[in-house]
Order: sequence, then C-alpha cells, then structure tokens
Amino acid sequence: MATKAQPGTGEQGAPDTTAPTIQTVQRAALILGSFTVGKPHMSLNEITARLGASKATAHRYTKALRAANLLRYDERTSLYSLGPQVLTLATAARAGLPIVAAAEPYMEELVRRVDETIVLSVWDGESPTVVRSVDNTDHMVRISVRVGSRLDLTSSAQGRIFLTFLPPDQVPALPRSVRKSSELTEELDAIRQHGLSVNSPAVNGVRTIAAPIFEGDKISGTLAVVGTTATVPDDVKSPMAQALLETARALSQRLGNSDGVPTAD
Repeated sequence: MATKAQPGTGEQGAPDTTAPTIQTVQRAALILGSFTVGKPHMSLNEITARLGASKATAHRYTKALRAANLLRYDERTSLYSLGPQVLTLATAARAGLPIVAAAEPYMEELVRRVDETIVLSVWDGESPTVVRSVDNTDHMVRISVRVGSRLDLTSSAQGRIFLTFLPPDQVPALPRSVRKSSELTEELDAIRQHGLSVNSPAVNGVRTIAAPIFEGDKISGTLAVVGTTATVPDDVKSPMAQALLETARALSQRLGNSDGVPTAD
C-alpha cells in the first residue's frame, strides 16, 4: 500500500523544503520590490519594517542580495540601493516583451525607408524606457541610443507621447506639469491631432520624432526616429514623419488596434 505523504513532507516521506524555499524567494522579492524611482535608497530599519521580520533576518537577506549584486550598500550613508545585476535582469526582461519581437521587422523596414536610427520605448510605470534600438544606417554620423535608457517624461518626444495617450491616473504628475507649462499643453493637444511629437534639444543637435504604438485601444509603446537636426526634419508632415506614422499604425494593427489610428481618452 502506498504511503500517504504527511503535511510538511515530500515524496517517500522526505522533509519538504519547498515551503522555506518559497518563503526565501518571496522575502527577497519583497525587499527588491520595495525600491522605486521615488525611493531608490532604504535603511536596514526600513527594509526590516517592509519584511516584517527581525533585524537579524533582514540583515541576512541584504547580505545575500549584496553577494549576488542585487543590492549595494553605501557605508557612508548606511543606505541600500538596487545593485548592477538588477539592471541586467531588467534589460533582459524588457527584451522579452511581446512588443519587442512584434516590432522588430517594422523597425528594420523603417530603417531602410528613412536611413535613421529607430528606437522602441515602453512605459516602465514612471517614464519611457528604451527596449530596442536599430542604428544600422549609412550616415557618416550615426546616432546610437542605449537600450535601458530612461527618457524624460516632459521634454522627450517619447515622454510627451505617453503623456498624451496614457490614462491620467497612470501619470499623477501630469496635471502639475501641464499647469506649469503652456507650451506642453499646446504640444499635447497637437499630438492628439496629428499623432506625432517632435523634439529638438538645442544643446546636442539631435532631433527625435515619436509616434504611439497601441495594443488594442491602449498605448503600449512609442516608435521614434532619432537623428541630427540636419537630417531629420521638424515638420510632422514631412515624408520621414509620415513614414514613421504609417509604420506605427501598421504595428498597432498587428498588435490588435482596430485601425491603427491614435485615439486618446
């Protein structure tokens, strides 16, 4: 007759170590998840409170996470922050997003059409983050954009696209930003009309044109052309801008948007 496993035991009556292992993973995830852009540093006391365990237990977890480069510790301030391995994992996670695989052929085709760097960004909860960049152009001066770069919410073309089409409750800082800048208010209205944002920072000679990508009726990313002010026109009706808009709409249709046409609440 087969022996029935008792609670707390594994197969053939062996002690079940699954529960402690799961608790260890859950606690490590809780610690790492406590760090945010708004709170990038935490003390051991704060981590202990989040963990709901003893200070000695919290210290053991932080020590293990530091050894794995998932946490770093500043002896001068006695504060913890996320370690470099988190950036590697974040980049790998973003690279696995369905939108990245779906966008790949559209980005390659757009590079061939406009001969400029093409950048795909997604919303990370607080700002646009670059998840793919294709810069195999024929220009002598080539603009490269680092994957993992976080873009400014109000000054970048990609950020303004997200400001325009994200639900207001996902961008709590939006009302304050709009009130402080009449130029930003006008720009967001213009983006709703033509579906494009153009950004030309005076300091670096780089120009970006961005368009929204929708999954269903919700924005899921932005597609952007990035080049110099000499090669990328600032006219939203230029052939380059229209090629970007056509590509973004085609990709949106591929991802389930009914007609690929930008719509905002």
